[in-house]
Amino acid sequence: MADKSQERILVVPRAVFEQLGVFQGLCLDADRYLERLLQPENLSYMRRAEAEENPDFKQLVPYVVLKWRDQVFHYTRGKATTESRLQALRSVGVGGHVNEEDADLFDHPYQQAMLREVAEEVHLETTYVDRRLGLINDDATPVGQVHLGIVHVFELAEPNVRRREQALTRSGFAPIAELKNERDQFETWSRFVLDIL
Repeated sequence: MADKSQERILVVPRAVFEQLGVFQGLCLDADRYLERLLQPENLSYMRRAEAEENPDFKQLVPYVVLKWRDQVFHYTRGKATTESRLQALRSVGVGGHVNEEDADLFDHPYQQAMLREVAEEVHLETTYVDRRLGLINDDATPVGQVHLGIVHVFELAEPNVRRREQALTRSGFAPIAELKNERDQFETWSRFVLDIL
């Protein structure tokens, strides 16, 4: 496995986020933020190991919820997960960082990175409609302080999703109401999403 700590990932200065208004939790007004955050002059690439320890920057992370009717795909992060601080926590989101290679290959690195990350983590064998739900910020945790999630919901035609990534253990679909009852077992980003689904 490649050394993920050495990859260069997309970041935005926290100061730009602060100018727009810091929030805690899930903000549904993503367009207002992304219009500024995704301007080329606000974006740069930083070595991941450095970005994970630098609260002056936010790593932009596509976070995709796979939803079929009243159910969502969920999993537990196993020992093989890249982010050790999230190990053993449950999640309803798949996705990950935008890296420098995404920018070299495509006109729209954010969109392509989102699709690449989903394809790396799961076998998605159905059609879907993509809608952006909002942004997630969680300054209450060390992981959250250096990340800003861009939440998408893929409304699936069929529940045809299987894990590809070994770190996604105990995966499958479950009713949203059931997962809400188990909310305390989930990482904070998933809690924010479950609260409004």
